[in-house]
Amino acid sequence: MSLSDKSIGIAISGSFCTFKQVFSEIKALAKENVNIYSIFSENAQKIDTRFGNANDFIQEARLLTGKDPIMTIEDAEFLGPSNILDALIIAPCTGNTIAKLANGITDTPVLMAAKGHLRNCKPLIISLATNDALGANMKNIGMLMNTKNIFFVPFGQDNYLGKPNSMISNTKLIIPTIESALLGTQIQPTILSPIKID
Repeated sequence: MSLSDKSIGIAISGSFCTFKQVFSEIKALAKENVNIYSIFSENAQKIDTRFGNANDFIQEARLLTGKDPIMTIEDAEFLGPSNILDALIIAPCTGNTIAKLANGITDTPVLMAAKGHLRNCKPLIISLATNDALGANMKNIGMLMNTKNIFFVPFGQDNYLGKPNSMISNTKLIIPTIESALLGTQIQPTILSPIKID
């Protein structure tokens, strides 16, 4: 399936260690002439880490998409009534965002984008990155996996010895997952062998 005629939202939350991999996929989507909208959570737009400076990521998103990122709840709200997105992916999607999404909490631009998009019965894709996927968040992941129009980028444990509850999506499967979700299908297998972050 070609994505060149699609409008895709990329909602970025604060699992900073995966930003490099996620932005590689944004570049790949841009090369396919996808109409991309970026949305940043408050943490993603403000916190500088050893993985990079927040402003640098914001500028890179602006350059790749040709649009100013959506940075506020107010600005994200229009995604629902405007119905402009064919698909929305939260990448990376933190455990905090997963828990709030599963429990109907809408207090960040990313969550508002997701809420507005889901009301249009279009695919929401989750590329998770959380230290408690096999702990406190397991019930929330299960709930979302059983929710209509929500799909997951395949994921696996990233450090089963040091962080046995931690799981992360294989970001190289973001584009195939979007393609599959647009056809109404969850890409398989969903659970992968251990994943190493490059």
